Amino acid sequence: MHFEYPKLLWLLVIPALLLLRYLYLELRDRRPHLRVSTIAPWQQGGTSVLGVLRHLPFALRTAALVLIIVALARPRSSSEMERIDTEGIDIVLAMDVSTSMLARDFNPDRISAAKDIAIEFIAQRPTDRMGIVVFAGESYTQCPLTTDRATLINLMKEVQTDLIEDGTAIGNGLATAVARMMDSDATSRVIILLTDGVNNSGEIAPETAAEIAKTYGIRVYTIGVGANGMAPYPVMTPWGVQLQQMQVEIDEDLLKNIASATGGRYFRATDNTKLAEIYSEINKMEKARTTVDSFPVYKELFGSFGLAALVCLLLELLVRMLLRRLP
Repeated sequence: MHFEYPKLLWLLVIPALLLLRYLYLELRDRRPHLRVSTIAPWQQGGTSVLGVLRHLPFALRTAALVLIIVALARPRSSSEMERIDTEGIDIVLAMDVSTSMLARDFNPDRISAAKDIAIEFIAQRPTDRMGIVVFAGESYTQCPLTTDRATLINLMKEVQTDLIEDGTAIGNGLATAVARMMDSDATSRVIILLTDGVNNSGEIAPETAAEIAKTYGIRVYTIGVGANGMAPYPVMTPWGVQLQQMQVEIDEDLLKNIASATGGRYFRATDNTKLAEIYSEINKMEKARTTVDSFPVYKELFGSFGLAALVCLLLELLVRMLLRRLP
């Protein structure tokens, strides 16, 4: 048995002192109250039931106090062992949030589909640290590496366009994602870079960012988002928002080179289903690097001790009621 708060067991001194005090009072009060010529009649009778019962309330109350103190120390059993799969992987999702991500060749549009599928991906990897980087004309960290899935999902839901200068700074986005992992000691480090455009802004060239990632042993999986050819894009007109067909431009050669240089892979997503399949494939590839550890399984025992203390208190109450009825 293991105690979560073993220092509380020092409180057991209290019932020990109460027991010593009770014994002292019992011995002190054993004085004759009646003079008799002989005690022979009483020697044959033995100990009466009443004589035993009068000590029982104190014994039950002391036992209840001991049990309560042990329960407060939170006893736990750890005899069993559980084997848990741990990934040991740090993953940063680098997402393009330029206005071109509003194109509606995905349902309902590119950025919404990318967020929804990324959230599913996050939920499927509960043991990994994950972070979020967004980029358009510049880049910033939406969420640093963390295992807090609720925070990750909430911050992913808040990702949207028009928060930063428009454009497509792939190099800046990748460099920011690499910076989030430079101090990581994970056995495996991965960046999933999602974009739907051509690098046209930023201070860092994508090739330079890829070399930095390679230097730190970070794999980059790149995803080109967008249907082949033309895609419907919402445009504000005097008659409200209308969809207009626009040319899809993705620098696939650049994305392939980034993936190849870092030991990752390039994927092309043309609809929601294909994007979900890509995340599923990445999920399976990274799970191949799983390690197995053993952890003790703790069984809480304080409830049993607390219940036993309650039983002792109830028995004390019953014994006291019985003693009042005895002549």
